[in-house]
Amino acid sequence: MTDPVTIIAHISDPHLDGSERALARTRRVMTFLRGCAVDAILVSGDLADHGSTDEYERVKAEFVADVPVFLLPGNHDDRDPYRKVLLGTTGTAPINQVHRVGGVTLALCDSSIPGRPDGLLAPETLDWLRDVLAAATEPVLVALHHHPIPLDNPLVDGIGLRNPGDLAAVLGAAPSAVAVLCGHAHAAAAGSFAGLPLVAAPGIISTTRLPWTTTDELTWSNVADLDDVPGVVFHVLQDGRLTSHFRTV
Repeated sequence: MTDPVTIIAHISDPHLDGSERALARTRRVMTFLRGCAVDAILVSGDLADHGSTDEYERVKAEFVADVPVFLLPGNHDDRDPYRKVLLGTTGTAPINQVHRVGGVTLALCDSSIPGRPDGLLAPETLDWLRDVLAAATEPVLVALHHHPIPLDNPLVDGIGLRNPGDLAAVLGAAPSAVAVLCGHAHAAAAGSFAGLPLVAAPGIISTTRLPWTTTDELTWSNVADLDDVPGVVFHVLQDGRLTSHFRTV
């Protein structure tokens, strides 16, 4: 007997900043996803652009669907207003959450460093993840904002996860982990990490240009392609096997 199929739509980096552009692109993606037969939607960070309460009120209003919508913070997010608006709590500790949907556990790890663009999984987050993986009786998708491997763009790779080795050590000791999901780079990409598939979701607000696709010298002022359409990744999990499908919206 085969296990049931679980489908998770993965999007990232809406950067809701109060502008009509960010709002329109987010609504475009969410309208599309509300018409899809998925089990859950994952948004892997940079929900807000400046981390303000007003921005999180907009996040709360826009990321709703008939299926669960799971959110995790990125480097543009601010933990305290994030907690107040989205979780109804207070505090500045890492926002780590575990959710179960279908036959899958999602371990959402907070890789943000307050005030910095690069990422770090704090010791308490690594301990938390180790416990989640050890207790799991079903496949676990591990999600974080920052990419733990180079994604071939020197600019974004300079602000990736600072301690990938620590994460690899935790995952290597956990047979329940089946894949690592991330955002941050604003680029749809697939690779491997700690012997597992790694999938980065494209950005909603923009796409990063790759060095070999242009003769321009890429800088922070021109690396973002603001005209490219947003995208989504559909993760399909069955019998412990992950297949990821990339689509533009």
